[in-house]
Amino acid sequence: MTGRLSALLAICLLAPLLVLGPTGEARAQSDASEEGSGWTFPEQLDIGISTNEIAISPNFSGADITVFGAIAQADEFLLAIGSYDIIVALEGPRRPATVRRKERVAGIWVNRHSVRFEPIPASYSISSTRPLDSIAKQIVLSAHDVGIQNIRLVPTGQIGDGSMIGSFREAMLRIMQQSGLYQRDPSGVQFISQSLFRASVRLPANIPVGGHTVRAELYRNGQYVTQKTIQLRVVKTGLEQFTYNLAHQYSLIYGIIAVAFALFTGWLSSVIFRKD
Repeated sequence: MTGRLSALLAICLLAPLLVLGPTGEARAQSDASEEGSGWTFPEQLDIGISTNEIAISPNFSGADITVFGAIAQADEFLLAIGSYDIIVALEGPRRPATVRRKERVAGIWVNRHSVRFEPIPASYSISSTRPLDSIAKQIVLSAHDVGIQNIRLVPTGQIGDGSMIGSFREAMLRIMQQSGLYQRDPSGVQFISQSLFRASVRLPANIPVGGHTVRAELYRNGQYVTQKTIQLRVVKTGLEQFTYNLAHQYSLIYGIIAVAFALFTGWLSSVIFRKD
């Protein structure tokens, strides 16, 4: 009799799990992940753009690219209540950067202090479904290098007075934003259906050429879930592309041609404006 009661009690305890089925199992796994029990999120991201190469003409004044994406294996209930957020960033090629500070010496403004940083994105445009601080906590965003303020600026070489590093970091970010190379749009990502989204990312007029990375990240209730990246190449067209390739790939020939052209221009000017 006691054995039958124990078996009946076990069935009653397991009944909710049997009723939930696959959907309940997926939700239980997701919840367990948030608690740090080792489970992984089932959701995945798929993204795409219309072209993998952007050609920049001499009269290019900036443009927007559209990134389409979908959340695969999403929880329908969480979709309905808006628990998912998307962040899309376009990161340019990484290059070293130097910030200099001018000071007045004997009535003349000169560069007295400078800090060189390890390679950082030459351009950075970010769009999201909401403001970043409404999507996740600062520590979560910083851990995944999300947001202009969370771009890693690591000084290199001789630093000098370490107390000035913070002001140089702020100056670097301020300069990049004022030049239009670092941009943000807190409402640039929109859901066009429950699981499909569309993001608009800005290409500034002075966007650097080279390989760029489009990175989309999925957050659920303030927690990082997964990300997806694709590559985008920005190239110049026409004479500008020829000159750029010549200067970077055949620098010696480019230098000789530049000097010869300068000499020829100077000689031609002296002939035209010569006084008899």
